[in-house]
Amino acid sequence: MFLANFNPLFFPFYFFHSSYAVEKKLEPFYKGGKVQLNKDGTHLLCICGNKLNVLEIATGAIARTIEQDDQEDITCFVLSPDDEILVTSSRALLLKQWQWQEGTCTRTWKAIHTAPVSSMAFDSTSTLLATGGCDSTIKIWDVLKQYCTHNLKGSSGVVHLVQFHPDMSRLQLFSSSMDYKIRIWDLKSSKCLNTLETHYSAVTSLCFSPDGNTMISSGRDKICTVWDLETKTAKRTVPVYESVEVVLLLPNSPDLIGRDQDMKSLLFITAGSKGILRVWDAATSRCVYAQNLPHTSQQASEEEGDEHSLTHCLLLPNEEEIVTVNAEHSIIIYDLHNLELKKQFVGYNDEVLDVKFLGPSDSHIVVATNSPQLKVFELATSNCQILYGHSETVLALDVFKKGLMFASCAKDRTVRIWRMNKTTGKVVCVAMGGGHTNGVGAIACSRLKGSFVVSGSQDCTLKVWTLPESISKPSKDETPGLESLYASVTEKGHDKDINSVAVSPNDKLIVSGSQDKTAKLWSSADLSLVGVLRGHKRGVWCVQFSPVDQVVATSSADGTLKLWGLQEFNCLKTFEGHDASVLKVIFVSRGTQLLTSGSDGLLKLWTIKTNECIKTLDGHEDKVWGLYGNKLDSAVVTGSADSSIVLWKDVTEVEMAEEQAEQENEILQQQELSNLLHEKRFLKALGLAISLDQPHTVLRVIKAILKEPQGKDDLEKNILRLRQDQKESILRYCSVWNTNSRNCHESQCVLNILLLHETPESLLQYSGIRGNVEALIPYTERHMQRMGKLLQAAMFVDFMWQHMRLTDLPMEKDSVPVPVPSLTLSVGENGKA
Repeated sequence: MFLANFNPLFFPFYFFHSSYAVEKKLEPFYKGGKVQLNKDGTHLLCICGNKLNVLEIATGAIARTIEQDDQEDITCFVLSPDDEILVTSSRALLLKQWQWQEGTCTRTWKAIHTAPVSSMAFDSTSTLLATGGCDSTIKIWDVLKQYCTHNLKGSSGVVHLVQFHPDMSRLQLFSSSMDYKIRIWDLKSSKCLNTLETHYSAVTSLCFSPDGNTMISSGRDKICTVWDLETKTAKRTVPVYESVEVVLLLPNSPDLIGRDQDMKSLLFITAGSKGILRVWDAATSRCVYAQNLPHTSQQASEEEGDEHSLTHCLLLPNEEEIVTVNAEHSIIIYDLHNLELKKQFVGYNDEVLDVKFLGPSDSHIVVATNSPQLKVFELATSNCQILYGHSETVLALDVFKKGLMFASCAKDRTVRIWRMNKTTGKVVCVAMGGGHTNGVGAIACSRLKGSFVVSGSQDCTLKVWTLPESISKPSKDETPGLESLYASVTEKGHDKDINSVAVSPNDKLIVSGSQDKTAKLWSSADLSLVGVLRGHKRGVWCVQFSPVDQVVATSSADGTLKLWGLQEFNCLKTFEGHDASVLKVIFVSRGTQLLTSGSDGLLKLWTIKTNECIKTLDGHEDKVWGLYGNKLDSAVVTGSADSSIVLWKDVTEVEMAEEQAEQENEILQQQELSNLLHEKRFLKALGLAISLDQPHTVLRVIKAILKEPQGKDDLEKNILRLRQDQKESILRYCSVWNTNSRNCHESQCVLNILLLHETPESLLQYSGIRGNVEALIPYTERHMQRMGKLLQAAMFVDFMWQHMRLTDLPMEKDSVPVPVPSLTLSVGENGKA
């Protein structure tokens, strides 16, 4: 229920948030291109533009990022079999050798190719490196002796595949280019031994049998060919009925998928355009196993070039697992015993449209991206579930109060309800409703009992969907039947697209915001109009009910957000500060503050009582479409069009504790400094003041030293006993003191000591010496000119006094003339006579 007389003044101060800090960031780490596992399978190397990211398989975290200095995109890379050498190529036609564990470049050399390198491979001894270029040539490099050993010509077009024979005693290199032929090169004579021709499209991969006498090639012509390398002839052609990107030999271990009986048969795995893994028997050309995945049941997935198609496939050594990469840049790990999903990482999210916390303890987040699929991330491990159901882009999400169910809406004009299994964390779709005539861009769940959802569409209508009680009850079946949803009430709400809807905490009211510049209040029972909120100059992007008071917050494309009273439907407050559209607004700090996100990529924290923006957070580079707070009000999550998801934690208490500790420490140090000055322990006092980085306190210590009877000598002794870094600091302070005539005497004293006792060579080693000297010179010259003028004036007065004659004074008879002493002027510290 609303708190009718809520006043934020009565809330204690510690309820207010003052700052947030980034706790975790899910950024794009793979945007297509080659991927490779290291020797023990603990890390995966993948390309992301001009960066090479090292993904830790166990945690899903980016362990290391290797970035090109020339900012050119990486075209290809390869890691040596012994895990020691990483080589990358860029569009600048340079090859770089790295120590990938440290991320340092050890060597750079020209690739000699006249076009970018498109493929690379190491031999089994990690000594020879082959590079295939877009210029139709192949170069072979001795990476230890650092020179080019072979230049192989004869390929046609881009050389997109190079691979050494695993038995290096044969000294053979296999390659394929745009003419769809496989060439075998003899490295002893640098000549092409044979040309293997069976494919009618690009050859995508090669794999070799353990004895090295049999090779299997795959291509986009939907066939795999088994070759006899002794006779250089094709033994068998296997039709696989899909464009194959990768072919791998199945390990000869028991209990693996497809090895139920015969351990001697040659089995291989294909991955291609249909997005599933298949196991084939090379002897019989028979498919012995095929995956059954959720998306494979959809008719669209059977089409060539589908978004689920697999682009890479790798075997994890000693783990009996297989890693696949699909066209949506997801990295998926399957168990080789049953091809069941074990882990999944998303390399690129595209544009994030909405994000919400999920789970009873907010352990997961559900993300809507520019895709029909939903992604559910486990925050602890970054493991991801991909949810299939919608056929077009999902536009909005909302989570029920308990956190185990959520609703989604999409451009396919449907609304879906999803439920998470509390034990396993698996999410399934339990209900679906359709009825809108255009894309559904806004959805909100009831707050109390979870009995209904409200949707707003581009067809300008609102619908209330009543949920059957059966979908909220946990089911023993992991894939329960799909319930149908029906709209109990439909109402034309606005004249333009509805951007946002929200349900009041007591489930009695609904508020909607539209592109027609208005927000409207409705009764949830029958969608009867309660009131209209007018005042924004452009479309309303977001609406939210306060959790504690009878007010509504709205954010608009006019750059403002407003608070509206529900009694008289008037605008109570207007907040201005964003330079662009305000896309999302939420209440935090128990309704006493607002947090907003804008199309400028900024988050702003507002205090309602003062209308003041107390903090601006910059964590995104593009529009922040998603903004949501957790149940404990201790963290928020944001999603942006820059493909990143940021988890922010409240650090108010931490900052207050640090500030209080800093103040206490400063008080103790000031007391210690006063004690040192009282005890005349000037050296320690000087060192303490410098360590505090307080120029004024250092000046106070120097003035105290100069007031002593032997002040200049004491100052000289103390300054010469300082460390070099302390001398650098005090020289920097001198350049500031010297700008004020009141403090120039102390500055010149210190400068005189340093110049007398430090050699020019040692002074040149000081950090910032050039800037300090340039700052000292002009003011020192000004002080010298002023002193020169004072000396001239003093000499003129003395001259006048010596030549004065007192002739008008009568002298008594017995008087003796009194000599007139000469006047001596002294110049004080302040430069006055």
